[in-house]
Amino acid sequence: MPSEYTEPVEISASVAAANRKAAERLRQSGSQDFEDAQRGLLAQPDVPVIYSRSDSGKVVWSFTAYDFLTDGDDQAPPTVSPSLWRQGRLTAVAGLFQVTSGARGGVYQVRGYDLSNMTIIEGDQGLIVIDPLACYETAQAALKLYRDTTGNRNPVRALIYTHSHVDHFGGARGLFAERNDEIPAGLPVVAPDGFLEHAVSENVYAGPAMQRRAEYMYAAELGKSPYAQVGSGLGLTVSTGEVTLLPPTDYIGSAQAVTSDDWSPADVIPWREGLHRRVIDGVRLLFQLTPGTEAPAEMNIYLPELRALCMAENATHNQHNILSLRGAQVRDAHAWAKYLTDAIQTFGEHTETEFASHHWPRWGKESILEFLSNQRDMYAYLNDQTLRLINRGHTGIEIAEELQHLPSGLAEHWYNQGYYGSLSHNFKAVYQRYMGWFDGNPAHLWNLPPTEAGTRYVAAMGGAEAVVRKAQEAYDSPQGDSRTYRWIAELLNHVLFADPATVSEKAVQDAKTLQRKVFAQLGYGAENGPWRNFYLTGAEELRTGPQQPTSKGAPDLVHSMTLEQVFAAMARSVDGPTAAQEQRAAIVLQWQFTDTGQECTTTLRNGVLVYVDGKDLYAGKPQATISLTRATFDSLVLEGPLFQRNFDAAVKAGSIHVDDQPAADTVFGYLTVPDPSFPIVTP
Repeated sequence: MPSEYTEPVEISASVAAANRKAAERLRQSGSQDFEDAQRGLLAQPDVPVIYSRSDSGKVVWSFTAYDFLTDGDDQAPPTVSPSLWRQGRLTAVAGLFQVTSGARGGVYQVRGYDLSNMTIIEGDQGLIVIDPLACYETAQAALKLYRDTTGNRNPVRALIYTHSHVDHFGGARGLFAERNDEIPAGLPVVAPDGFLEHAVSENVYAGPAMQRRAEYMYAAELGKSPYAQVGSGLGLTVSTGEVTLLPPTDYIGSAQAVTSDDWSPADVIPWREGLHRRVIDGVRLLFQLTPGTEAPAEMNIYLPELRALCMAENATHNQHNILSLRGAQVRDAHAWAKYLTDAIQTFGEHTETEFASHHWPRWGKESILEFLSNQRDMYAYLNDQTLRLINRGHTGIEIAEELQHLPSGLAEHWYNQGYYGSLSHNFKAVYQRYMGWFDGNPAHLWNLPPTEAGTRYVAAMGGAEAVVRKAQEAYDSPQGDSRTYRWIAELLNHVLFADPATVSEKAVQDAKTLQRKVFAQLGYGAENGPWRNFYLTGAEELRTGPQQPTSKGAPDLVHSMTLEQVFAAMARSVDGPTAAQEQRAAIVLQWQFTDTGQECTTTLRNGVLVYVDGKDLYAGKPQATISLTRATFDSLVLEGPLFQRNFDAAVKAGSIHVDDQPAADTVFGYLTVPDPSFPIVTP
């Protein structure tokens, strides 16, 4: 039952005072970032919103939703961190920008059309597109803006993905909407080695859980206002259109790097080991692989002819995440700093323009070197200081509390502020990378789950009503600050997760109402965009319940997956305990794909679905042989979460042939369905 409290939560005096104090720093901020964010602007969006191509009337991106950031005073309202407000205003600058130009043509960016930027390089006879945004619709609109503004109708000749995150490949097919979605034969699609493996890993294997948490992190469906979402620090939010993918045809790193003997004066920079080179539509491109940095598969790109450097997402105008709050593999801050050092040493002396897949460019060698060097120092500081304190016995939580500020030489730069990553969760992430989840204290080795812990804590503190009363007293205290709100949130969380049989409905509702206010205060004071979004989305969920998913599946991802990857994703949905208990003997299925000629074997044994390419020599005789096309197999995955239902329907329709359907159905019956809207702030 949702809370009846519906009005925006008013800001507390303590949070308002903290925000006023933070605003004092803005007076010395200068205007260079705002000048750079506007530099080269050729055209602004010519439509207020971008609509879904498949769901009539659904808005997948709104420009006008953020008018409150750009149309009003540059002074932040009380309910927004002044620093985050500044970043929001910068990321709300939308349109087509010319970054640089040369004899062959220019480099352009479309910014503010999605969470990320789309970069367009003009070649001899066509266009090279780097990172085509997050969805079909925004990429289509971005390319249209470029064409309408420049008059250039040359075709897209190549596509480059800098890394394996969806906001850098999801709009790929939208670039060809003008061709009725026909993809040119032989289109080069360039990506770093390992791209597809990691794109699948981040979007399929734990996809439902990551998507659910991404709804908190980017708050795409939360209202846009000084009381709600004001951006994510890295951009405004993520679009909610159709995710597509054109699989790479050329992996950088799969072939040998350029040797010193093959180096050319046209490459401009001195030869360094490990660089790769391509010449596409007359444009010379040098690639520096940076695995394990912002993404497991990522690369920087240098354009010698223009002396321009694309830093992908390795250097942006914010402190990035070592561990994304939506969930991901922990990144390597040491490797991140190392590859930034390599970029500085390799390209620094020969770079006049630097741009990235988020935010605005930088111009001038000295400015670029200062920026890259300070970003490098920041990631090295995160890594090294965490390790220093680890070796003095500190836990991740303790490190985050002790090191709450960067050194002044780093903190004085706006591009090092924690708009997207924060010092707090980044120090904990580095700790997790080296030490894991356990802090070494046996008291934390076998914690009770939240519901049982909540029940026992509430009982020990005198019952739910007493806990809520203590929390309310703390909230009403004139000495309340962020530490007080953090404590109140912990108190109320125990009430919300306690066994409903042990607490009254009124106490739960009172706890929800107060927790909503507490989350709002913590959100209003957050400089970090995702923190604000998490707190305010949690507050909204307490009022209305979990939101429904905002995006659909991605057929191109499924079509691009190998059979091993598809079955690996399927294996992660097996109800292992039940399958192991009920099926003591193995069930072997032989799969034959009539269109591709592929064969594979899957065996359900001990609660595990084992995949073997071809015939499994040791699994025994198959209980069933299944014949189908790869397209039919993909459709079973895409037509809905109930694989067994889809399989049986395909058998009935004659598109699948199986000689022992009950055996197959037994295996598929253990596949569980993910919950795309599971609760987060309540049990």
